[in-house]
Amino acid sequence: MLISKKVDRSATEQGSERREQLLVIAARLIASRGYSATTVRDIADEAGILSGSLYHHFSSKETILDEILRNFMDGLLHRFEEIAAEGGGPRHVFDELTRTAFETIEKQPDAVGLYQNEAAFLAKLPGFEFVAEKSAHIESIWLSVIQQGQQEGVFRADLDSAITYRFIRDAVWSTVRWFRPGGRHSAESTGRHFLELIHSGLLQN
Repeated sequence: MLISKKVDRSATEQGSERREQLLVIAARLIASRGYSATTVRDIADEAGILSGSLYHHFSSKETILDEILRNFMDGLLHRFEEIAAEGGGPRHVFDELTRTAFETIEKQPDAVGLYQNEAAFLAKLPGFEFVAEKSAHIESIWLSVIQQGQQEGVFRADLDSAITYRFIRDAVWSTVRWFRPGGRHSAESTGRHFLELIHSGLLQN
């Protein structure tokens, strides 16, 4: 009986690892080719298995996309919530949110790229309403920090907080299209450059 349980546990762990490998492969393909252009067979071929074998792990391509996005967005939202809860003042929280975003781009470029490329499509896809809901929650965290900073005189009060957030959001996350891990700049140095631009501006004083 003990041997049987060990075998079952080992099989479960191997299945879990294989599932994670398939999600990584799927995220990379969808990020580069697009969701509509990526087929189950493409994912299976890249993984070196038959298409039918993929269905032992996932019931459909939509299920794969769902799991990639939930894992990505849940993790990101959880970390942003932690940073906001830790406090330290609006500038500190803003900087930590920014650094985390760049670290996420470095560690999960395919998930970030997939989200960036498929956002419009996902908004119309039944069953993926959670993407807009979690995105709105993330936006509320950033807006709260910006508005708190404006109220405390840390950030300029004459700037529209919603537009400011959108400028920052698009500037940060769009770097996934050109940022390359292992290149000239790391996530840390890229984030530092961005924050220096935010804090001090482009014009020479």
